[in-house]
Amino acid sequence: MRNVLKYSIFFFLLIWMTFAPIQSIAQDGEQEPKKEKFDAKSFIFGHTGDSYCFHITEIKGEPVCIWLPVIVKCKDGGSWHCFSSKHVCELKEGETFNHKGANFYISPINADKYPGKLVEVKADGSLSRPFDISFTKNAFGIFLVVIFLLAFFLPAARKYKKDPMGKPTKYQGLVEWLTYTVLDGIIRPNIPEKKVKKFAPYLLTVFFFIFFANLFGLIPFFPFGANVTGNLSITVVLALLTYFFVNVFGNKHYWKDILWPDVPIFLKAFPLMPIIELISTITKPFALMVRLFANILAGHIVIMVLMALIFIIGGMYGAGMGGVMSVVSIFMTIFMTALELLVAYIQAYVFTILSSLFIGMAQHEPEHE
Repeated sequence: MRNVLKYSIFFFLLIWMTFAPIQSIAQDGEQEPKKEKFDAKSFIFGHTGDSYCFHITEIKGEPVCIWLPVIVKCKDGGSWHCFSSKHVCELKEGETFNHKGANFYISPINADKYPGKLVEVKADGSLSRPFDISFTKNAFGIFLVVIFLLAFFLPAARKYKKDPMGKPTKYQGLVEWLTYTVLDGIIRPNIPEKKVKKFAPYLLTVFFFIFFANLFGLIPFFPFGANVTGNLSITVVLALLTYFFVNVFGNKHYWKDILWPDVPIFLKAFPLMPIIELISTITKPFALMVRLFANILAGHIVIMVLMALIFIIGGMYGAGMGGVMSVVSIFMTIFMTALELLVAYIQAYVFTILSSLFIGMAQHEPEHE
């Protein structure tokens, strides 16, 4: 098992080292003849942010992309618009795409307003952000993780349901080992035993979703590469789910400790403690949200900065220094990618263990009862 893991990591790093520089160089390869200044901000945040398409590479200056559907509704009572992202992703500077009388374009990454987002250009030249439910790169990444989890866990569940007492296969043993590692190592120590069955489905789901979303985000080619948990909107939803399970299913003793804690009566007369406790119910999911988002995004940014240094040093000191920097950058990128593999598990572990801890605190009964 150890050798399999070792060779798997080596194979993954080899693929990453091969494809990532090729994609990066291909995307920016037209800059040298044009003598354009390398835009590190667009390069870094263009790869770590969300996108309306999957950029694979460029062939003879033509982008090879997977175009995703754009679905927006204009404000002020406007109609719905649905079209391929190819129409807006290939626009040159100053151009817009007209669809049903409305003009759209994607704001540049380095823009002060709506960076990297689809905007509508009004008749007076002002910009408006439409109601956007487009199937973006991160949305695609979410569906990919969900489909993978269903395909991975459901067959084992069906086999157990069909033959509960039968001898498990190696595949079932793997699924069982992964499940009980989280269940016995994270969930049961923090939640009262009689409540484990109630909350385990959510906690198991959130652990494996975050873990595999982090792993898929490190693979730099289609259909992977979406920075799902490095997107604040997604971590907000995950944190709100934990907030829901903590506060909606919290028992009466949990709410008593918040609204009427066991403190001296003069503190109860001035409701300082309840206010502090109510604020703490918000700060806990906020910490979950920021911790997951910041750690995953920071790791991706560091990797892209290392790649950007090739073009920055090459532009400042020539192709020779750029070549030397590429060797250093690739080795540092391999190290950071290996570290990110560890972070992918750690962040899933931390989010799940803190969620189970918060849920468990809302379920415990007083010791004297």
